[in-house]
Amino acid sequence: MPVIFITDFLVFFLVFMVGVFIWYSRRHEHLHAPWRQVRENPLAMAASVLLGFYVLVGLLDSLHFHPRLKEAPTGAPAYSAEIASVLDVLAEGLRQRVEKTYSAPFATHAYAREVIDLPDGRQVRDYPRLRYGGRHLDDPAAEWLPDILKKTLTGIVLGTLLWLGCCAVIIAGLAARRRGTFRSEIEGILRRQRPTPWHVILATLGGLLITGTALVYLSGYYHVLGTDKVGQDVFYQSLKGVRTGLLIGTLTTLVMLPFALVLGIMAGYFRGWVDDVIQYLYTTLNSIPGVLLIAAAILMLEVYMTNHAEDFTSIEQRADLRLLFLCMILGIMSWTGLCRLLRGETLKLGEVDFVLAARAFGVDHVTIMLRHLMPNVMHIVMITIVLDFSGLVLAEAVLAYINIGVDPTMASWGNMINSARLEMAREPVVWWSLSAAFIFMLGLVLPANLFADAVRDAFDPRIRTLTA
Repeated sequence: MPVIFITDFLVFFLVFMVGVFIWYSRRHEHLHAPWRQVRENPLAMAASVLLGFYVLVGLLDSLHFHPRLKEAPTGAPAYSAEIASVLDVLAEGLRQRVEKTYSAPFATHAYAREVIDLPDGRQVRDYPRLRYGGRHLDDPAAEWLPDILKKTLTGIVLGTLLWLGCCAVIIAGLAARRRGTFRSEIEGILRRQRPTPWHVILATLGGLLITGTALVYLSGYYHVLGTDKVGQDVFYQSLKGVRTGLLIGTLTTLVMLPFALVLGIMAGYFRGWVDDVIQYLYTTLNSIPGVLLIAAAILMLEVYMTNHAEDFTSIEQRADLRLLFLCMILGIMSWTGLCRLLRGETLKLGEVDFVLAARAFGVDHVTIMLRHLMPNVMHIVMITIVLDFSGLVLAEAVLAYINIGVDPTMASWGNMINSARLEMAREPVVWWSLSAAFIFMLGLVLPANLFADAVRDAFDPRIRTLTA
């Protein structure tokens, strides 16, 4: 039985809007030309492959439903009260294999000593075997390393075969599009004769598929990134945190963009008292400490949900509403910078000939702003959006660290860092939760920054003028 959260609807609405924008930009050369330049940038294309992986994981984790019970009491279809996602189904093994407590990456024994009852009735204090990690080994001391090497090699072979299959499909599609042969397309890619750096795209895809397949294969036998305090697999938690990071970066932009675009253009176009009111508004908002505003808003939401507990039937629904509210607060706080930039650009565009001519011919203000001003400030919008995305993803980790971020029951990299901070002071140190969150966050933020640099170079008219 499908379940649609508000954030799920907004995610797929945003995907739809991106598809509409791609269709629209392909029909208008002034928008298509900069994106063609981005497509010809090797570094941007490598980053887009990595970002595509995160987007795929986030979309799979946004398809929620009530699982169907295998044994219904009346014979009629019955559904569990639990809410799962497609990602949960694909990672069912990782989700269900819960240990007692901490275990290190690829470990076969627990991380702390416990009292173990021996068959002869004696008790010893030792490291107990894990319930799932390395359970297939009869003698872990002798078989552990050869088994890991063997399974890693098997995963690499499977990943290579998967990559070769994907390459064949992609190259066949390119050959059909160009009406050429499969061999000629391979030669063109290897000789770098294509405008799009397909050799970089396929190489990045190969590294991603081979590494991912090896990790997935190994995760069926070991906890590749260890387990946390309650025994949950850290690799699974890291994958679940992808959706939260993407939502913080994208939904906040969806909230922020209308305010910044409308008010920024209105302030620069109308000037006068309209400009004064808008400037006073975002100056006042900027003077409010952001952390205090977020904390106050989250506390108000918690009080509301406590007083109206009957309206929230599940923990997932409460966590989803808190995430949406956090995105709204961050969006309300972050539109001021883009608004100021758009105001300054609109002030300059208001004096150019085509805007003055439109005013002289009596064109109404809404048409001038939509048809003449908005298309000429979109490069600033695009640059700001992609640059702010990374900052918003990092902001979630900071807010979760001070306990005013997403709900503690929701998987996120910030919650992983928050829960792991106290474990860094214990002996021995539990380092893998923090490291996993850092690696996955770096894997999202770094490609986003590289892609943002390419978008900035393509859309900034000053840079295009210098390189022309």
